[in-house]
Amino acid sequence: MDHATPLEQALHAARALVLADLIAGEVADADVVSLVEDSVTHRRWWVEQWPAGVDYLAGLVAQDVQDALLEKYGRWPLCPVCSHGDPHALDVEPELGPDPHWVCGKAGVKVAAVGALGPVFGAGR
Repeated sequence: MDHATPLEQALHAARALVLADLIAGEVADADVVSLVEDSVTHRRWWVEQWPAGVDYLAGLVAQDVQDALLEKYGRWPLCPVCSHGDPHALDVEPELGPDPHWVCGKAGVKVAAVGALGPVFGAGR
């Protein structure tokens, strides 16, 4: 059996975490999954240039997909913490670091780890 390299394992893990969040929000249609694949392809090149960044892949793929969704569909994932005011998306923190979480920047609250969003998180389509 072929054993995946640590880089491939990290890329597969990042893909799985972001897909889990998209599935939880019921926004994982084929076009959106393609955005994940595009990010993973780009980040494979990026981490080959900077191997120390392997621990940052999950957060970066989440941010890439969030940015691509904003351009094509709308904000995602929507903040479940703030019940008043305009709907806004959660942010990934740290922006460049290990153990990324979705946070509400307005309330300063950690909502969930990347890959652990619940089913209440939809897109602002």
